[in-house]
Amino acid sequence: MTTRGKVLIAIIVIVALYFGINKLTSSNLLFKKAATESVLLNSIELPAASGGNGVNVVVPLAALPGTAPAEKGTPVVWEVMAWNSQMAGMLANGGPRTTSGSAMAANGLDMQIVRQDDVSKMQADLVKNAADLSANPATPGLIVSIMGDGLPGFSAVQEELKKAGTQLQIIPYSVGKSFGEDKLMGPKEWLDNPKLALGKTVACYLRDGDQNIALKWCSDNGLKVNPDETTYDPQAVNFMSASDFLVAAEKYILGKPESRDKIVDGKNTGVKVDVVADAVATWTPGDVNIAKQKGGLVSIVSTKEYSNQMPNIMVTTKRWYDAHQKEVEGIILAHAVAGDQVKSHPEALSRAADISADVYGDKDKNGAYWLKYYKGVSEADRNGDVVELGGSKAFNFADNLNLFGLNEGGTNIYASVYKAFGDVQSKLYPKELPSYVPLNDMLDLTLLKKLQDQYKGKTVAPAETQKFAAGDEIRRNVSQRAWNIEFNSGQSTFTPSAQKELNQLFDDLVVAGSLKVAVHGHTDNTGDPQANQQLSEDRSMAVRQWLERKSPSAFPEGRVQVYAHGATEPVASNTTPAGKAKNRRVEIVLGN
Repeated sequence: MTTRGKVLIAIIVIVALYFGINKLTSSNLLFKKAATESVLLNSIELPAASGGNGVNVVVPLAALPGTAPAEKGTPVVWEVMAWNSQMAGMLANGGPRTTSGSAMAANGLDMQIVRQDDVSKMQADLVKNAADLSANPATPGLIVSIMGDGLPGFSAVQEELKKAGTQLQIIPYSVGKSFGEDKLMGPKEWLDNPKLALGKTVACYLRDGDQNIALKWCSDNGLKVNPDETTYDPQAVNFMSASDFLVAAEKYILGKPESRDKIVDGKNTGVKVDVVADAVATWTPGDVNIAKQKGGLVSIVSTKEYSNQMPNIMVTTKRWYDAHQKEVEGIILAHAVAGDQVKSHPEALSRAADISADVYGDKDKNGAYWLKYYKGVSEADRNGDVVELGGSKAFNFADNLNLFGLNEGGTNIYASVYKAFGDVQSKLYPKELPSYVPLNDMLDLTLLKKLQDQYKGKTVAPAETQKFAAGDEIRRNVSQRAWNIEFNSGQSTFTPSAQKELNQLFDDLVVAGSLKVAVHGHTDNTGDPQANQQLSEDRSMAVRQWLERKSPSAFPEGRVQVYAHGATEPVASNTTPAGKAKNRRVEIVLGN
């Protein structure tokens, strides 16, 4: 090559580097400006790879937050459990305290994130903060994050807040959800035969999200539950109280027995028995501790199957919320921007994991640990059995529109979750939770709707949605239960009394958003067999159509399948009226 040629190539390389660096620098400045101006929708549209009319929404990588403290902003404290669903919030803040260049700083907030695994302490802190705000309105506000399905039980703090002149208020935005991380871990034999759980004991933190997983699994499989954690019922699933999710795991690992009164058919037998934790409802790192330190348990069911059960719900006091509407809006915007980043870019997610490690403060768990179990893994436990561990998801703005039913034709998913588990908890524990606060008394979607209207027509990174292939049958059952849905005699139309059961079924199935639904119709043996076969099909189809009409988004095409059995699978004798009634049933099978 001649000298002239070498010089020409050098000039080309220099020019290319100049424009490349200049473009990268300009892009980073643009993204930083977008965060500073609270621009929520920094997405762009590109033609779909298929070349069709659809689009792929691409969210560019923004400049990551700095590490230096941010300039002064409105102070607020955010108490969180050690829970991976908060990845977007971690990135939004930049560190345990708001950092320069973070989305939270850009929106005028000075947030301190504090780990708090004790739910009762969260409740006490909210009450104290309400009193402090009453005495001094300049007091930093307090926000706490809890499991969305646990909010009915948490709402018991309402009476104490009323004494302080305020009440609970939900921040109308969720930063993410558990997606496998929270689970019921039990002997693998339970997967094939749930009835083997009868007479066994599950350790957990009572009346909160992890126990709810176990309670829902029991309910979906028709298993009796003993709500008294001080007694033992050999005919039911029993519970062992733990002070938090990590202690629940320790109770199984250590195997220390508890002495209890044995009850049969609701009566004390006068016999004392020792019980140990046979299973655990917990979350990361509790599940990891079980696998590594003892083993022997697998994931029976988790928030991967009950995929809508556990959004991360932030609550505060109405006193602070009403006085700080601008700040609440800023928190929503900051989390929305960070949510897109965490969902779209490994660099942002990795940074969020490092911040999580700083916030949670476990010396033996660095950012790589939290990143690994955010994604979820399958690993061999101490006994060599493969077990699923971890799993959470970050939310963006569109995910929240989906969660709260603000998307087109949508359903307020969270309303179904709240009611489903509020009803379960108040029924099982009437003394501890005689009632729970109506969701509408705590949830005001005005700010979320305002932002939705503000950005209507602009490109939004889409929400994650579950897709089901038509005709794709269930390969593994998670649960099977008969529902008492009443039909008019000889017809496929519902009686008026069926509405309550249908509504309960709806909420139950919305919670289990990632599972396929099989509706099995059965009749008694009265009448013509062929007519019974058709009647069982018509009734199953009526249930499917009712669900799909009520919520096309929760029950998309392919999710609900119909099976007709006529009188061929009785569960009781057809020689008595009571037996015939049991055989006229609709069974719901959930699976994947």
